[in-house]
Amino acid sequence: MLNYIWFGMMFIAVVVGAFTGNIDAVTEAAIDMAKVAVNLAIGLIGIMALWLGVMKIAEESGLIRVIAKGLRPITIRLFPEVPEDHPAIGSIVLNMAANILGLGNAATPLGLKAMEELQELNPNKETATNAMCTFLAINTSSVQLILPATVVALMGATSSQIFITTIFATSMSTIAAITAVKFLEKRKRFSVGGGSQS
Repeated sequence: MLNYIWFGMMFIAVVVGAFTGNIDAVTEAAIDMAKVAVNLAIGLIGIMALWLGVMKIAEESGLIRVIAKGLRPITIRLFPEVPEDHPAIGSIVLNMAANILGLGNAATPLGLKAMEELQELNPNKETATNAMCTFLAINTSSVQLILPATVVALMGATSSQIFITTIFATSMSTIAAITAVKFLEKRKRFSVGGGSQS
């Protein structure tokens, strides 16, 4: 489906550019964005390698099991269909921790790893499970105890003034996201295969 959407957007851009006489601008924008995509991908390689390496060390040393046990009461309620000793729980916990600490770049590879591990448990590979939807909702809304470095860099000294409001707003967004996903997963309309999927 996404392929059709992207093709449609590109087709419309080319047609509009041709009719308005701005086809050169469309071509230039496409080349510029291709450069941005390459720079972004290369920039993420180092970050992903670092944090996936840290996670592997944490997994081998048993640290993930310790953290997962500490958060067991929460993860059992949020992800009841995921076995408590499954590697996905460790990835989810580390992703949540990275988001809470404002480490967005660290959270990205951990989130991808968590989704990859949740997909292994998915009996229907074409449909997201309840656990995947719940994780996506938590990851997207994400409580922030520490402001992201980008916000601090942009706002400078005034960033401290929005600390409390950031915690409140992100906490409310996370509560709303979890409430919505838990409500919708129980609705027949959003279930697939006897309510086991979302």
